[in-house]
Amino acid sequence: MGQLNPALLAEMQKRRFTLFGAVEIVLPERTVRLLDGAGEVMIGGERYLGRDPEWGVLAYVKGLSDSDGDSSPAPVLGLVPSGELALSQMLNPALQGSPVSVMIGALDRQTGSPIGEMYVPFTGELDVATPSWDLNRREVEFALSGVGERLFQVEEGRRLSDSFHQTVWPGELGLAFVTDVESTVNWGQSTSSTAGGTRGVFERPLNQEVSR
Repeated sequence: MGQLNPALLAEMQKRRFTLFGAVEIVLPERTVRLLDGAGEVMIGGERYLGRDPEWGVLAYVKGLSDSDGDSSPAPVLGLVPSGELALSQMLNPALQGSPVSVMIGALDRQTGSPIGEMYVPFTGELDVATPSWDLNRREVEFALSGVGERLFQVEEGRRLSDSFHQTVWPGELGLAFVTDVESTVNWGQSTSSTAGGTRGVFERPLNQEVSR
């Protein structure tokens, strides 16, 4: 987590202050900005609402914490959608990977504006959506993946070759005319060496006596 803004830190050290949270979800077609309570607040020139006409209200954000080692923060975001139309939109697989920011701030009661800069404990992406839909509960919970999650992806299958390079960047010819990118190691067979050349440990015939 980053450091608190000095103005926000000073406000939070007071005996009484008004704390609030906000979430921004950048969808492919629009951006949803929600508060954790009623009303509206302008943050960075953008309007955050207590209730979105389609995506409903923010229920909770769980799992915000520092982490180290080989793990990445994985909080969950709970939303109460406005209706069945919003539910179908929330479960659209195309939304997976949409950027999400979770913010915390203190409100100036006289002006209705945040004090200092918002504290951003989490930035990441939408992951899997899980609906809970019955007579007494209508909720959609999103698993969030942090930006550091991509650092743990296994890079198996990657090769320093033109063929693999073309699968990632089609038409990019950076490796098309590069020689000696791939070299063959002869194992267990004798090879001829030119004058001034050298032979590696894997280029000797098997069972060959080595003199020291």
